[in-house]
Amino acid sequence: VQLQAFGGGLVQTGGSLRLSCAASGFIFTAYGMGWFRQAPGKERELVAHISRYGGYTNYADSVKGRFTIARDNAKNTVSLQMNSLKAEDTAVYYCAAISRSSGVTIDRLYDYWGQGTQVTVSS
Repeated sequence: VQLQAFGGGLVQTGGSLRLSCAASGFIFTAYGMGWFRQAPGKERELVAHISRYGGYTNYADSVKGRFTIARDNAKNTVSLQMNSLKAEDTAVYYCAAISRSSGVTIDRLYDYWGQGTQVTVSS
C-alpha cells in the first residue's frame, strides 16, 4: 500500500496550491479519502474528506469556500485545490484512506497514510 502526496511548497498569502496524492496497492474505490494537516505544536486535523465515489464531501470550517477536494477513480488519485491561502494554512499536509463511512474526521480511524507534504504560506 502506498499513498504519495506531492505538490506542496512555498506560496504567498492569497496564492494557490494544488496537492495531489497517488494511491496504489489497495482497491481505491473501497476507501474514502481525506486530507489532514498538522501545524507545529498543534494536533493533526481533517481538512477535507471525499467519499468513495465522490458524491459526498466535507470540509473543516476554516477552509470552506477556499479548498476543494476531488478524486479521479480511474487514476487512483485525490487532489486538494487550495485557494486564497492564509498564513494559518501553513502545515504538513497528509492524504489518508479510510474504509469506513463514519468517523471520517477522526485520524486514528484511517487505514493508510501518505508521507506528508509541506505547505508554507508567507505573509
